[in-house]
Amino acid sequence: MTTIHPPADRVAPPAAPSAAKPPKSSIPDDMAMIRAVAELTRELVTPSARIYWTDFLASAAVGYAGVAAAILAPSTGWMLAAAFVAVLALYRAGSFIHELTHIRKNALPGFRLAWNMLIGVPLLIPSFMYEGIHSLHHNRTKYGTVEDPEYLPLALMKPWTVPLFVVAAAFAPLALLFRYGVLTPLSLAIPPLRRVVMERYSGLIINPVFRRKPPEGEFRRQWAWQEGGAWAWATLLIAAGTFGWVPLRALAIFGGIAAATVVLNQIRTLVAHLWENDGEVLTVTGQFLDSVNVPPPGLLPELWAPVGLRYHALHHLLPGVPYHALPEAHRRLQATLPADSQYHKANYRSLPKLVMNLVAGSAKGAPA
Repeated sequence: MTTIHPPADRVAPPAAPSAAKPPKSSIPDDMAMIRAVAELTRELVTPSARIYWTDFLASAAVGYAGVAAAILAPSTGWMLAAAFVAVLALYRAGSFIHELTHIRKNALPGFRLAWNMLIGVPLLIPSFMYEGIHSLHHNRTKYGTVEDPEYLPLALMKPWTVPLFVVAAAFAPLALLFRYGVLTPLSLAIPPLRRVVMERYSGLIINPVFRRKPPEGEFRRQWAWQEGGAWAWATLLIAAGTFGWVPLRALAIFGGIAAATVVLNQIRTLVAHLWENDGEVLTVTGQFLDSVNVPPPGLLPELWAPVGLRYHALHHLLPGVPYHALPEAHRRLQATLPADSQYHKANYRSLPKLVMNLVAGSAKGAPA
């Protein structure tokens, strides 16, 4: 893969949010940037089936091989090494859920089914929990508002919100086990509970006031078989632990690996945006500048922001471009747009600095 070294003056130095900084809602659209984005990337919208299938299947295979190696490891050191590989690989495989929400229907026949069978159901994150949710995050009038299920103004909240945001993710596997193993059958027998489960506990969301609408049409059928599969798998896991069909150590290792992938994704989510919007509707440029690119030359973002997630700001400009085309789109825009373009202001260098800026910003911006 070609490594791109952007000019230093085209990568915005991370800066802590300031009380004097104008609100994101006051940022007008940079029409020159928007036109360039449309003109320079028109032929990049077709997903490559070969890339998608090879990347996904290889990631899933390495991930589950790592789980098996961790369970069978002769020592703690080997177990931790294998678990580390499993976390990174399953995290990458799981990140394809993001692509499922954007690729056109029938563009990759069988891919959604394969993803749910290999990752969604086994990790209790079937794609219905993201499809129909993530699209609202890309709605121009909903992004960053109370109607956005994937947004919280973290930079404007109490400082303890950021670490709590990460720590809570570690308990996600247990919560999902309860959601599917217990709440699914109970809610089917108790209609009022079913409504609560569908509204509040059927989406990968971070906005606690968001309420999901019931599914309709073909999506309702997709939801039904995916939830049924997750219920069957969760029930099997609970029974395996209860009756000793599988050693508790093996279940604990698998659960620990699953928890680590969620924590890693939660940390990545922390730096996907600056989280500075106060709830007002933003322009396209405002949404872009509230989002983050971490482009090359750094290599580590390929591990903690895989499957194109290192170009999250660019993705908000080009939600229909497949992940494997985003590096080329970024290279074209970086080389073409002038140094004073808004495009370069969304490019940052590293995860640690972004996290520190978010924590520092929340410390300054939180109401007394």
